[in-house]
Amino acid sequence: MTHAKKIYFASDLHLGVPDHTSSLVREKKFVSWLDMIKGDAEELHLVGDVFDFWFEYKKAVPRGFVRILGKLAELADSGIPIFWYLGNHDMWIFDYIPHELGVTMLDGEVRRMYAGKKFYIAHGDGLGPGDGGYKFLKKVFRSKVCQWLFARLHPNFGIGLADMFSRRSRSIEADKDAIFLGEEKEWLVIHSKEIMQKEEVDFFIYGHRHYPLDLDLGKGVRCLNLGDWISHFTYAVFDGEQLELKTFEG
Repeated sequence: MTHAKKIYFASDLHLGVPDHTSSLVREKKFVSWLDMIKGDAEELHLVGDVFDFWFEYKKAVPRGFVRILGKLAELADSGIPIFWYLGNHDMWIFDYIPHELGVTMLDGEVRRMYAGKKFYIAHGDGLGPGDGGYKFLKKVFRSKVCQWLFARLHPNFGIGLADMFSRRSRSIEADKDAIFLGEEKEWLVIHSKEIMQKEEVDFFIYGHRHYPLDLDLGKGVRCLNLGDWISHFTYAVFDGEQLELKTFEG
């Protein structure tokens, strides 16, 4: 890492829900945060679910989000590497965003070394025990056949249909995402402990759960849930020595 430069992590904006008005407020707040960090950011990691739904047709993409897309392109153009992890709500990002914004798309778990510390970074959906139904659906949605079939729908119908199911999914998930279930029930904590048995990791960083958490797993290992930009407005920052979970007041 360069002296005085920092690594930033944020996730789960879910832009698009519950409506355009509230999404616009959150989008503007996130853009303000991007303006704040651009002076000392060495890298930016967007750890999934920036959008509540995204699907790229060959000649069409969802409306909106111009402020955040433009600001990310500005940061990338200035030389800041941006890594965007596919989440369960924006898994259908293909080549438009990386091509237009200059970001790097990442799928699955990523391991990085910063200042001698090993980071294990993932959106978090489908990791750990349980949730077999979702893991099956994830394979279906990630399949080329499913993507090809969905692309046959007219964008007005396809995106509208997906928005409806996405809103329903968020309303069902909201309550369980709002609380810490305890180490023995948190699938990502269980997953992290399993990884610790196989390899050395200093920091686990996840999105997905919407609950900001900084948990000591023992032996100096920490597990961070990044929270969200719906109600918590939290992010993590590593300055080469300390990893902190912070709240953006705006």
